[in-house]
Amino acid sequence: MKPLFSLTLFTVLFAYHSAQAQLPPIFSAERARQARPDPTVRQYLSPVKITWQTGTVTNADRLLKPGNGQADLSGKGTCSLKSNGQSKAGLLLDFGRELHGGLQLVTGQWKESKPIMVRIRFGESASEAMADIEPKQNATNDHAIRDLTVPLPWLGKLEIGNTGFRFVRIDVLDPAAKLLLKEANAIFTFRNIPYVGSFRCSDTLLNTIWNTGAYTVHLNMQDYLWDGIKRDRLVWVGDMHPEVSTINAVFGYNEVVPKSLDLVRDITPLPGWMNGISTYSMWWILIQRDWYRQYGNLDYLQQQKAYLVPLLGLLRQQIGDNNSEKLDGLRFLDWPSSENKEGIHAGLQSMLVLSLSAGADLCRILNDPATANQCDEAVARLRKYVPDPNASKQGAALLALSGLMPAQEANKKVLSVGGARNFSTFYGYYMLQAQAKAGDYQGAIDNIRQFWGGMLALGATTFWEDFNLDWVTNAARIDELVPEGKKDIHGDCGAYCYVGFRHSLAHGWASGPTPWLTEHVLGIQVMEPGCKAIKIEPHLGDLTFAEGTYPTPYGVLTVKHTKLANGTVQSDISGPREVRIIR
Repeated sequence: MKPLFSLTLFTVLFAYHSAQAQLPPIFSAERARQARPDPTVRQYLSPVKITWQTGTVTNADRLLKPGNGQADLSGKGTCSLKSNGQSKAGLLLDFGRELHGGLQLVTGQWKESKPIMVRIRFGESASEAMADIEPKQNATNDHAIRDLTVPLPWLGKLEIGNTGFRFVRIDVLDPAAKLLLKEANAIFTFRNIPYVGSFRCSDTLLNTIWNTGAYTVHLNMQDYLWDGIKRDRLVWVGDMHPEVSTINAVFGYNEVVPKSLDLVRDITPLPGWMNGISTYSMWWILIQRDWYRQYGNLDYLQQQKAYLVPLLGLLRQQIGDNNSEKLDGLRFLDWPSSENKEGIHAGLQSMLVLSLSAGADLCRILNDPATANQCDEAVARLRKYVPDPNASKQGAALLALSGLMPAQEANKKVLSVGGARNFSTFYGYYMLQAQAKAGDYQGAIDNIRQFWGGMLALGATTFWEDFNLDWVTNAARIDELVPEGKKDIHGDCGAYCYVGFRHSLAHGWASGPTPWLTEHVLGIQVMEPGCKAIKIEPHLGDLTFAEGTYPTPYGVLTVKHTKLANGTVQSDISGPREVRIIR
């Protein structure tokens, strides 16, 4: 299995440092204050492969060589694409992995100094970049334009696009035109932040899964913390919970998290639910609890009190006389569970327990014992009623995590049944967490290999919005044109809001194995706010060793666990002196 990035590429991307740009002094001070800073940087990457071409195309390999982004008069080393009355010239570029950004095209000097019309199609899979916008396979321009027609300048440069992609198809539309391309570069737009956390073990597949989850979230850390870079370029606060867990394990503190939490708070006046979904308002509380536990920033937590306390009051009103939840709004856990009403009911009951318990903890920190006591009383009522999960792995996981159902029972009766079948990309994190609570670490590791490893086996370089093991049969890889008789796993699969090519293949909510492997295989558990105390309790399962790093507000914690011949685990741990290690 190849590593996620070569060391050379990581060095190029993350060694680059840019100070916050300022407007030139010719601007007034007021105008300079109004300018919105850009937290991202841009790097230009040439494609790694020409996957397909048609028409008269010569010297296409020239596009695979790094360029300087400058048109010139030399006339040397350009790729020629010539259309005629019978066929149009075109090619499909593969940039090697999923990226966020756009495309830079540098042109040469053709006969007439007039623009040439081209069609550009971005795709997260090879087949998406080859698709038309039509209803059969649901290729769209939702959220980000991925299919557009533009004029290319003679002897110049054009930069277009702002989306998630790995592949780009370029077609010459003008009849009898001869397009000369000097360069075709991806404009990779990302936050220039180091990967402080790390994970490595004796299983290279798990290493790649950890890295892929980290990279998937990294791509979605744009102006705000998005759910997807092609589609769902929005702040979905429930979807943020796995992403924030990943950020804590990989990058440490980043302003994109509080910025996004504050945005969704400020655009959701009570009694409205965040994103129109009651569970998402509850996830906001859980993220606030996790964020405070990780960084211990009391000033930031105090800024939430005016919203948090009435939100907790609103949630307490959602309990019926029989101690059962009666939540209104969109009753939603995730899409794969959306038709299982009994499973959703079990999940909502559990989410009220989890969020009100977290709210009570936060209110005690905020010196509001009255609200904390009211939340505790509401949780005590909720615990008197335990719904049946109706075989929903989502519902069973939340029942286990909330303590409404013994974790061992939830795992035996629901979670472990069928292995990773009926897992989901979003709630898979909580299914794994519930398996860990049940002590089934090996079962969880096996499910990570099967489910998230299944995406990698199909050519994924980021984790997808959804994945179903039933889709795998006779499916082609996403990095190849679909052979005759094979299933297009991107264009032919999907459901609900992600049918066909509308399906996002870089969704941050799918990153759960990254924090899970850090939390349970490396065994790193934050016990006191601000990481002032961390418990180390590794669970290697069938691994012979696991090692890694973890970002704390005081510096990097380093652990290495080695399984000895007698089955015991030897641990070497070092970290900042401000962090108390519990073993």
